[in-house]
Amino acid sequence: MAMIGGAAAVESLIEAALRERDQEGAARWHAITQLQERGDLETFTAARRLCSGRTTAERMLGVDILGRLGFVDRTLPVLRALSVQEDDCLVLYSVLIAFGHLRDRRALPSVIALAEHDDPRIRYGAAYALPNIMGSPPDPTGLAALRRLTLDPDEDVADWARLGLALSTGREVEDTPPDGPAGREVEDIPPDGSTGREVEDVGRDVLDS
Repeated sequence: MAMIGGAAAVESLIEAALRERDQEGAARWHAITQLQERGDLETFTAARRLCSGRTTAERMLGVDILGRLGFVDRTLPVLRALSVQEDDCLVLYSVLIAFGHLRDRRALPSVIALAEHDDPRIRYGAAYALPNIMGSPPDPTGLAALRRLTLDPDEDVADWARLGLALSTGREVEDTPPDGPAGREVEDIPPDGSTGREVEDVGRDVLDS
């Protein structure tokens, strides 16, 4: 039904998703899936608008829709801008999961910056996203950030990062020399260095355009 509807159908599905208070609720994700299956510019425009919404639920919904909608070239600037403007951890986590779904190396600076976040949920999202966006062969700075996450004090973050590193390199983490190229790259990424500045360069007007 949503596939043949217009603006009313899009808004109806958005309203249905927002009525579901459980972010993992079946009704919410059913509506999101229907919106993603539309794959049209109208849905993208509505999702982008949600990303600048007043509530956490609105912004999370916008991000979750964009993660598998398509329009990668249009979606990446929206998510990268949100990654530096947003302060809600749930929204930032959704941004990282969306980056992972998009599988685009251009998201690397944003993900590497968030990999340094104080909240373990955000670092967990970064550990998920990195293996999906590093490309082939894997980007050295991405590998360095992922290796750093294997030493994370949060066990879930460290475990996911180890899995991602093993899948990305084809080797168990223990088999990777700690002083190898990736290990050296870890030290080359300052917490407030060039990677963070590149993220800050993302246009601040993206969400309002």
